[in-house]
Amino acid sequence: MRLSTGDRLFIGINYTLLFVLGFAALYPFWNAAVISFNNGSDTMLGGITFWPRAFTLENYEVVFKDKRLVDGFIISVLRTVLGTVVSIAGTALLAYGMTKRKLIGRKVYMVLCIITMYFSGGLIPSYLLIQKLGLMNSFWVMVVPGIISVWNMIIFRTFFIGIPQGLEESAQIDGSSNWGIFFRIILPLSGPVIATLSLFTAVYHWNDWFAPSIYISNVDLLPIQTKLQQILNSNIMLEQMQNMDSAAQGRLNQMKAVTTKSLSMATMMVATVPILLVYPFVQKYFVKGVLIGSLKE
Repeated sequence: MRLSTGDRLFIGINYTLLFVLGFAALYPFWNAAVISFNNGSDTMLGGITFWPRAFTLENYEVVFKDKRLVDGFIISVLRTVLGTVVSIAGTALLAYGMTKRKLIGRKVYMVLCIITMYFSGGLIPSYLLIQKLGLMNSFWVMVVPGIISVWNMIIFRTFFIGIPQGLEESAQIDGSSNWGIFFRIILPLSGPVIATLSLFTAVYHWNDWFAPSIYISNVDLLPIQTKLQQILNSNIMLEQMQNMDSAAQGRLNQMKAVTTKSLSMATMMVATVPILLVYPFVQKYFVKGVLIGSLKE
C-alpha cells in the first residue's frame, strides 16, 4: 500500500516525537551511569555527556567495600521480597473474600476500604500508631503497614470475579474448602494479575526511602534507598561548602579520584539496576494484567 504525503509526514512526526521523548527519558539515566564509571576529579571539570572521559571502577569499589551500603542493599532485597510476598498474599485473600456475595456487610467493608484510598490520618497520627504497635526502629515497620493495598485489592477482585463460578461450584461438590479453592483454583489461574501487581509492589518497596527515614533510627536497618538519599543530601552540603570556598574545594576535588557526586551516581546505579532486571521476566504478563477490568463482556 502506497502512503500519501500526509501519511508519511504523520509517521515522520510520530517517530520524531517518540525519539525525543525516549531520549529525554533515557539520557539522565545513561548520564548517571557514565558519571559512575568516570574519575571523580575529572567529573568535577564538567563536560561528561555520553561516554566516560576517564574510565574507572573505583566508585563501585568504594560502594561494594562500604559495609553500610552493602548492608543497605541486603535490607532492601529482604524488604522487597518479603514485603511483596506478604502484600500480595494479604491483598489477594481480602479481594477473594470481597467477591463472596454471601459476605455480610460486604458493601460496607468495600466502602471503608475505598475511603482509605482518598483520606489518611496524616504523618503524625501514623507515627503515633506505629509507635503504639511497637514497630518503631524495626525491620517490620517496612513490611506490616503495606500488607494491604486497596488499589491492588480492587484489581484482584475484578480478576477473581471474571473467573467462571462453575469452577468453584465443581470444587465444592468435590468437597473442597474455601482455602482449597483459593489455593488450588483461584491462585493458579491468576498468574497475570499476580505477576503484574507483584512487580508494582516490588518497585514500591525497593524505591521507598521516606518511611525508613521517619521510623528507623538504627543505621543497620536502613535500606539502600534511604542511604542513597543521605549521600545525595551530603552532596548538596558539600556543594554549598564549595560555593563558600570554591578555590580550596576545587584543589581538594582535584586530589580525589572518588568524589561525592561520582559515589552517589555509582550508588544510584547499584540501587536501580536490580529492580530493572525484573521487568523482562514479567513483561509477557503486562498487557493482560494491566487491562484487567477494562472490558465488559
